Amino acid sequence: MDAKARNCLLQHRKALEKDIKTSYIMDCMISDGGLTISEEEKVRNEPTQQRAAVLINLILKKDNSAYISFYNALLHEGYKDLAALLHGGIPVVSSNNGKDSGGGITSYVRTVLCEGGVPQRPVVFVTRKKLVNAIQQKLMRLNGEPGWVTIYGMAGCGKSVLAAEAVRDHFFLVGHFPRGVHWVSIGKQDKSGLLMKLQNLCSRLDQDESFSQRLPLNIEEAKDRLRILMLHKYPRSLLILDDVWDPWVLKAFDNQCQILLTTRDKSVTDSVMGPKYVVPVESGLGKEKGLEILSLFVNMKKSELPEEAHSIIKECRGSPLVVSLIGALLRDFPNRWAYYLRQLQIKQFKRIRKSSSYDYEALDEAMSISVDMLREDIKGYYTDLSILKKDVKVPTKVLCILWDMETEEVEDILQEFVNKSLLFCDRNGNSFCYYLHDLQIDFLTEKNCNQLQDLHKKLITQFQRHHQLHTLSPDQEDCMYWYNFLAYHMASAKMHKELCALMFSLDWIKAKTELVGPAHLIHEFVEYRHILDEKECAVCENFQEFLSLNGHLLGRQPFPNIVQLGLCEPETSEVYQQAKLRAKQEVDNGMLYLEWINKKNIKNLSRLVVRPHTDAVYHACFSKDGQKIASCGADKTLQVFKAETGEKLLEIHAHEDEVLCCAFSSDDRFIATCSVDKKVKIWNYMTGELVHTYDEHSEQVNCCHFTNNSHHLLLATGSNDHLLKLWDLNQKHCRNTLFGHTNSVIHCRFSPDDKLLASCSADGTLKLWDVKSANDRKSINMKQFFLNSEEPQEDMEVIVKCCSWSSDGASIMVAAKSKIFLFDIHTTGLLAEIYIGHYSTIQYCDFSPSNRLAVVALSQYCVELWNMDSCLKVADCRGHLSWVHCVMFSPDGSSFLTSSDDQTIRLWETKKVCENSAVVLKQEIDAVFQENEVMVLGVDNIRRLQLISGKTGQIDYLTEAQVSCCCLSPHLQYIAFGGEDGAIEILELLNNRIFQSRSGHKKTVRHMQFTANGKTLISSSDDSSIQVWNWQSGEYVFLQAHQEAVKDFRLLKNSRLLSWSFDGTVKVWNIITGRIEKDFVCHQDTVLSCAVSSDATKFSSTSTDKTAKVWSFELPSPLHELKGHKGCVRCSVFSVDSTLLATGDDNGEIRIWRVSDGELLHLCAPVSVEGGAATHGGWVTDLCFSPDSKMLVSAGGYLKWWNVVTGESSQTFYTNGTNLKKIHVSSDFKTYVTVDNLGILYILQILE
Repeated sequence: MDAKARNCLLQHRKALEKDIKTSYIMDCMISDGGLTISEEEKVRNEPTQQRAAVLINLILKKDNSAYISFYNALLHEGYKDLAALLHGGIPVVSSNNGKDSGGGITSYVRTVLCEGGVPQRPVVFVTRKKLVNAIQQKLMRLNGEPGWVTIYGMAGCGKSVLAAEAVRDHFFLVGHFPRGVHWVSIGKQDKSGLLMKLQNLCSRLDQDESFSQRLPLNIEEAKDRLRILMLHKYPRSLLILDDVWDPWVLKAFDNQCQILLTTRDKSVTDSVMGPKYVVPVESGLGKEKGLEILSLFVNMKKSELPEEAHSIIKECRGSPLVVSLIGALLRDFPNRWAYYLRQLQIKQFKRIRKSSSYDYEALDEAMSISVDMLREDIKGYYTDLSILKKDVKVPTKVLCILWDMETEEVEDILQEFVNKSLLFCDRNGNSFCYYLHDLQIDFLTEKNCNQLQDLHKKLITQFQRHHQLHTLSPDQEDCMYWYNFLAYHMASAKMHKELCALMFSLDWIKAKTELVGPAHLIHEFVEYRHILDEKECAVCENFQEFLSLNGHLLGRQPFPNIVQLGLCEPETSEVYQQAKLRAKQEVDNGMLYLEWINKKNIKNLSRLVVRPHTDAVYHACFSKDGQKIASCGADKTLQVFKAETGEKLLEIHAHEDEVLCCAFSSDDRFIATCSVDKKVKIWNYMTGELVHTYDEHSEQVNCCHFTNNSHHLLLATGSNDHLLKLWDLNQKHCRNTLFGHTNSVIHCRFSPDDKLLASCSADGTLKLWDVKSANDRKSINMKQFFLNSEEPQEDMEVIVKCCSWSSDGASIMVAAKSKIFLFDIHTTGLLAEIYIGHYSTIQYCDFSPSNRLAVVALSQYCVELWNMDSCLKVADCRGHLSWVHCVMFSPDGSSFLTSSDDQTIRLWETKKVCENSAVVLKQEIDAVFQENEVMVLGVDNIRRLQLISGKTGQIDYLTEAQVSCCCLSPHLQYIAFGGEDGAIEILELLNNRIFQSRSGHKKTVRHMQFTANGKTLISSSDDSSIQVWNWQSGEYVFLQAHQEAVKDFRLLKNSRLLSWSFDGTVKVWNIITGRIEKDFVCHQDTVLSCAVSSDATKFSSTSTDKTAKVWSFELPSPLHELKGHKGCVRCSVFSVDSTLLATGDDNGEIRIWRVSDGELLHLCAPVSVEGGAATHGGWVTDLCFSPDSKMLVSAGGYLKWWNVVTGESSQTFYTNGTNLKKIHVSSDFKTYVTVDNLGILYILQILE
C-alpha cells in the first residue's frame, strides 16, 4: 500500500474503529474483491468491540485496491463523513501493476462493461478525475429521464477513454444505470453503415430473440425496435455513442434513452430533442498529465524524468495518443530520450491528404518513429493494416488468413503493436478483435498510398485460398467481416472482374441478405456502380432491379428461396439466367421450382429516372406549370431539372447541412428550402440568387410550403422546435408564430383556398390553423385510432408523418404509422381509414388534384396508388432501390414523382400505372387444361370478358358485361357468365351467338359450372337458390331450400349435386327432379367449404365454428369432428386415394388428417412471422393434393407447396399481391393458375 494511503488510514484509525459496523462493510468489500471470505471469517471470530480494529489491521497489510475497496464500502453504507477522511489518501493505481484505480471497479463493473462492449483501458492510463467527475455529474442531472450528455473536443484528446472511465464505477452504475451500459462505435457513416450498427446493437440487446427473430430491415424499423428494447428490457440503462460525426445519425437513437456521446462537434445534438448537457475536453493534456503518462510508461517518478521529457510533451502538443506512442517506444528503449525528441523535431512528411480528419502535425512524427522502432520482422505486418476501414473491428481470424498463420502467432504479433499503442484490442467472447484509431489509419494510408492496391489484392488472394463463398458459415468468427467488406477490398484492389463476379452472383446475394438483409448490398451496388457499369451495365441493372423488387422479401424469416425469386425475373435478365441454371441442377436432386410462364405481361412502369444528387433525395416537387421539378437532399444542394427530359436547369449549394424540403411558389418565381442548419432560404428560380435567409427557428426545419394564391405569397415552415411560422416575403421577419404542438412539426400544407394551414407533428396530432388570425382552429389526436394496438397507450408513439388536401378542400388525408385516414374538414369526422399493411409504415402521401387517387410511399421501398372512395389499392409501383422519402402528383395529376435514398427521382405516368395495374383481372376466373395448353377465362375491372391463352399470352376480348362470375365448358365450346343483377348468359365461341336465360336469379350470381357434356349450366346465387338450366332445350330446374345464400356447390355422379350455405346445412339434390335427397345439418355457423372424396362415399364440411367434419353420404351423423384449428376453417380437400383430408384456416394453418380415424398427421405452417401476422400470409383459401397424394399446394397470402409425408414446405411462390382466392390445378399437378388481389394473373408450371 502507498505510504500516503497507509498514513491516512493510521491517522484516522480511532475514528473508524469507533463508528463502523464491520458486517456491512465486509459484505461490500467481498463483493468487489477487496476482502476474502476467510479474512471475513477471521474478523467475525473476534469479539464485537474488537472487529473494527482487526479489519483495519488486515487492510493495512494489503495493497492499494483494499484501501479503495474499504473507501467505497464506507460510501455505500452511508459513512460519508468517514469516507471523506480517507479521500485524501486514495492511491492512483495504473494498469501496469495489474490493479484498478479508485472508482469502485468490481467484478460486477467488469461484467457490465464487457457485456456492453465498453473498451478496456489503454495499456497505460492516467486518471483525469476532474473531467470524469464532470461527466458523471452531467449524467446524474438526467435524473433517470431521457436526455443527452455530449463530450466534445479535438480528435485524439481522449474523449472515448473519458466516456469509458465515467462508467467504470460500481456505485455510479448501481445507483444510476442499474440495467447496464451499451457502447456503440459510430464513426463516419452512411445510412447503410448506420443500419448495420443498429442491427448489431438490436441483436446484442435481444440475444434471446424475445422481441424479434429477424433483424430490422431499415433505420426506422431499427429505431422502433431499439426504443422497445430500451423501454422494456433495459430501462435505466445508458447508451454510449462514440465518435459521432453527423447530426442525422442521432435521430436514429432519439427514442427516449439516456445517451452519452463523444464528438468533435458539440452542435450534433441540435437535431434531437430533450435535455442536453455538454462536457468540453481541452485539445491537449496539461504538462503534468503528459509527464505522468511518460512516467508510467518508463516506470519512473515524474520528478526523476529527464529534461527531454518536458520538451517531448511540448512537441506532442498534449495529444494523449501521440504521448502514448512515444511512451511505448521509451518503455522499450529507456535511454533514447534525446534521440526521440530529435526525431520529433526534425521529422517532416509531405501532407498528401489536403484536408485530414485531424489536424495534428505531431502525429506523423510520433507514428513514424513508433513504426520505425518495430522489429524488422514485424514491420511489414503493420503496413498490412493500412487496408483496415475506420471504425471497424477486425477478428483475429481475418489476419490469420491474410498472413497464413496460426491464431497464437498472429495474436503475439498484434500484442506487440498493442503494447506500443499502435493498435487497440477488444475482447469478443473467447476471441479478440483489433482496430486502429482514425489517426493511425490516416497515417498508414498516406504513408503506404502506393501499396494500398497491392495490399488489398493480397487480402483477396489469401481469402480465395482459404475460403469458398459457399463455405462461409455464420458461426465462423470472420464470417461477418467478409460479408460486410469483401466487396470493399475487391474494389480497392481494382479487381473489377472479381468484384463483378461477386456482386452478380445469386449465391452471394442469398448468403449476404440472409444474414444482414438487402440494405447493405443495395448500398454496395450504388457505391461501386461506376465499376459494375463499366463491365456489364445491363447486368448491373438486372441485379439492382431484382434487389429493389424483392427487397421486402429478402431478410424476412423464413428466408425465401432466392432461385425461385430469380425465376420470376424477365427471361433476358442475368438473374433469371443464373436462377434457371441453378434450378435445373437442383431439380435433378428433387427440388421443386416454378416457372411463371406469363410474366412478360408485367411491365416496368416508371417513365423517367434521374439521379440529380450524390446522396439521398429527401424531397422533390413540381413547379406550378408542371414543367420543372425541384429536389433537395443530404448533399446539401437544391437541384432543378426539366420534368420531361431530366435536363438540369439549376444547381445551388443551398445550405451548410442536409436540405430537408423545398417548394415552388405559386407563380414559380421563387423556391424555398429548409434545412438541418435551422435556416429557411428563398431563392430566385430564374437567376439562382438568394433572396432571403430566415433563421428564427431554433431547431432543424423539416417542411416548407407556399400558399396557392400568388397575389399574397405566404410561406409556412415547421420545425423540431415545435413551432410553425408564417413568413411574408415582403418582410424580413416572421409574420406569425403558431404555438400548440408539443413535439416536432413534421409536415404542413395550405388548403386550396389558403384559408387553413394543416400541420402534422410527432406529438401525434393533426392541427388546422386559421391563416388570417394564426389561431388553432381544430385539432385531431391520431392516437385514438391506434388504441387497439397491443402497445400500452403510455408507450405508444404516433408520429403523424404527412397530410394532403383534396382538390375541393372539403377533406384532408392524413398518414400515421401504417394507416391513411380521410377526415371531413367541417366536422372532423372520419370518412375513411385504410390499413396499408403490418410490415410497412407510411413515409409520405399526396392527393391527386384531378381525381380521388392517393399516392403513398411505404417503408418497404415501394409506392402504391389507392382509390380513396373505394379504399382499394389501384397500383403497386416498384423500382426504387432504397427508402422512398417523398411522393407528389403533378399539378394536373397526369404524373407523379417519387424520390429516394437511392439518389434517384422517378417519374411515373398516372394513367399508364393505373392501366397496367388497374386494368386487371377480377379474382373470379375459370381455367381449362388441355394437353400442353391452359385457357383462362376472366373479367377485367372495365367489364371486358377475356379468354387468355396461357401458352402464347394471346388475349381475346369476348364481350362487355357486368360480370360477377364466369366459367368455361369442358371442351372450350361455350362460356357462361353471370351478373350482379342475376342475369345469366352463354356465349358460343365458334360464332359468338349469345343465349340468355329467361329466368335468371334475383340477386348476384356467385358460382357457375357446366355439366360434363356442356349442355346444362348450373348456377348459385345470393338469393339462396340454385338454377339448373338445360340451355339447349330451354328447360329449368330450381333447387330452393336453403334459408340463406348458397356458398357453393359440387356436381356429383348420377345427376346429383352437393350444395352448402350460410345457413349451416349441406344438401344433396337430384338435378333432374329438383328434389332434396339428403339434408345434413352440419354446423351451427356458416359452412365455408365442402369437399367430396374421389370414391364419392364421403364429404367434408368446414365452418366458421373452427371445426371440420367428415361425413358419409349414408349416415346422418359425422364420422369424425376435427378440432384444433384456432381460426375459421375456410377450405378442405381429400387426397386422390381418399385416405387423407387437408384443412386450412384463417390463421394460416394447414392440418392433414387421416380419414379413417380422424387422427391429425401433420400441422403445416411456416415459421411464425413477427407481430402475429397469419403464418400463411393470410387466410388459407384453397388446397389441392397431387395425384400420388405426396404433395399439397395451398393458396393464401401466397402459394406454398408441401411435402405431405413430412409436413414440411417444399417451395413458396411469392405473388406481387396477396389474398389469393382460388388455385386451379391441372390433373398432372404441373400447371397452376391463380389471380392475386392486384389482379395479376399467374400461370405457373413446374420446372422439369
